Amino acid sequence: MKLQSDKAMSTEDKILDAALDVVQEHTISGTRIHLVAEYAGCFQSNIHYYFKSKRDLLLAVLHRLQRRCLDIRAELREQADAGLDAQLDIFFEQKKQFILHETKYDYAEIDFWTQAHLDEEIREQFAVSFRKWREEISRVIARYAPWVSPQQRSFLSALMVSMMEGATLQYLVDKNAFALDDYFARCKQLILEQLRQEN
Repeated sequence: MKLQSDKAMSTEDKILDAALDVVQEHTISGTRIHLVAEYAGCFQSNIHYYFKSKRDLLLAVLHRLQRRCLDIRAELREQADAGLDAQLDIFFEQKKQFILHETKYDYAEIDFWTQAHLDEEIREQFAVSFRKWREEISRVIARYAPWVSPQQRSFLSALMVSMMEGATLQYLVDKNAFALDDYFARCKQLILEQLRQEN
């Protein structure tokens, strides 16, 4: 029984990987089930076994994208030192890893974002995801800079998310626009300066 479950999970992962590749190369509007099947090396019926529709498949891809962000941050957190500086680095490093090494996730995120104004469920998933991202940053600030007011924590968390998403949009369009390491180092410095001013 376990072997069947492992095999099913493996097939589902393969389908989701293929769907991400298709979204990156053909956009969400150009994604077709037959293309996903072709990229995954399986029959369309295999995809319909796991996902009733293209929309269900795309929502699963969005969920996977958001899960990948959390997984990377969890991995980085295991290796990070305690302290505000190192803990803020986790967020910037995760975004940098997406931009440089897992670009298909960032391209998919941008494409999903453009679809959000047309699809209430995608918009809601994005709203929840962004809210959780801001809350995660806010908890780090509360733990390592407890003197900062809840209002300021909320503002700085939103600012950090904007800095990271802004880097994605600019860098993926023009890799020569700025040095990514320098950009994120400066972003972190600006946040730290704001936090210290509150003390």
